[in-house]
Amino acid sequence: MNSNISSENNLIQKIRNLPPDKITEVEDFVDVLLEEQDKIRLTRAATKLSETAFSKIWDNDEDADYDQL
Repeated sequence: MNSNISSENNLIQKIRNLPPDKITEVEDFVDVLLEEQDKIRLTRAATKLSETAFSKIWDNDEDADYDQL
């Protein structure tokens, strides 16, 4: 945990040393990373919610051959 705080402090210090236009770039980049994380979480949640609905389709004798792939 202490390592995370140290890493955060180092990152904050580096950001503080940047010129204003570069800080804007860093902020934009962080926003992109956060959006990607949101998309990943949403995809995982949707996948989890759809498992029950698709279980009858996925688990049937007709498609059993595909289970071996």
